[in-house]
Amino acid sequence: MLWEINSNQPIYLQIMERIQSLIISGYYKPGDRLPSIRDFAATASINPNTMQKALNELEKIDLIYTNKTNGKFITEDTNVIQNLKNQISIQYIRDFIEKMMDIGLNEKDIIKNINQYIQNNLNNE
Repeated sequence: MLWEINSNQPIYLQIMERIQSLIISGYYKPGDRLPSIRDFAATASINPNTMQKALNELEKIDLIYTNKTNGKFITEDTNVIQNLKNQISIQYIRDFIEKMMDIGLNEKDIIKNINQYIQNNLNNE
């Protein structure tokens, strides 16, 4: 698993986003046990305290939970995961549309380009 850390935003936020992506994509399934904080931090090449902060934030939004001394687990509430997936997808769409409008495309042009892209690239799969 590749962890790309950059200096554009706090590391713990980048770690949170990466773990969220791993969860909503299905890499981690509901109820899966996460690696220990030390192992997770070593994999990401970050300080364990930073990993702990990221995991604490994910726990605040009920995406993960701590089971006493057994470690941290992915929520089994699939609604929480689906809601997060929806929120993230809407943000991606918002960012995409803003960028398209910044280069002068209107709604009709954006939809036309999306449809053309789908026909040329996704229908061949």
